[in-house]
Amino acid sequence: MKAFDLTGQQILITGGGSGLGLGMAHCLAQSGAKLLLCGRREELLKAAVAEIDGEAAYVVHDVTDLDSNADFANAVEQEHGAVHQLINNAGIHLKKSAEQVSDSEFHAVLQTHVHAAFSLSREFAQPMLERGEGHILFTASMASYFGIPMVSAYSAAKTAHLGLIRSLSADWSPRGIRVNAIAPGWIHSEMMHKAVNADPARKHKILSRTPMGCFGDPEDIGWAAVYLCSAAAKFVTGVSLPVDGGASIGF
Repeated sequence: MKAFDLTGQQILITGGGSGLGLGMAHCLAQSGAKLLLCGRREELLKAAVAEIDGEAAYVVHDVTDLDSNADFANAVEQEHGAVHQLINNAGIHLKKSAEQVSDSEFHAVLQTHVHAAFSLSREFAQPMLERGEGHILFTASMASYFGIPMVSAYSAAKTAHLGLIRSLSADWSPRGIRVNAIAPGWIHSEMMHKAVNADPARKHKILSRTPMGCFGDPEDIGWAAVYLCSAAAKFVTGVSLPVDGGASIGF
């Protein structure tokens, strides 16, 4: 099990106070990682840190404030020590027919998922490159792989993640930084339930095309994150790992 031991690894998770971010945090902490949960809502982060069985702290920051990300990265490393791995998990959702999506709404989704994730990756990569090692993990989506109605902005953002992990991996892996993604299927979370609870037909369609016939749990994503963040995946870079109960290959 030493291959999966994350002792000595400090991992910063954006959007780490709830949902998939918190699910990953629980599993990473059980594997020995030291965690920094990042988000905008201090009370949520404080509650999340309190329930994690392991070493964890939080940092309040709005990742979409691109002009402040360099100072944020520097402050984190000065106050908390080296960030060995970054998980770009912060996200927002928008469910609207494409013709109803405004330019500002489209921009806001890309700002969070793409611009902010790239900005943070660039800033935290600087010291990783100096140390000659590191890992950056993105949260992709089933929307990265196939067309889903009513989520044009989200699909554009999540598809962009696939290009980013390939390009960043090709750029940085020769210098010691692996870059990967996890593509969750439909996982129990506040965001997912908000999207499907008011749409029974959509919920039925999701489950009917998922061979395992159920939604996943946040910890399913968490254990995949443990693998990709660990030495067990030391030769894995530039990939997006579906954790989806078979949804991406279902009929």
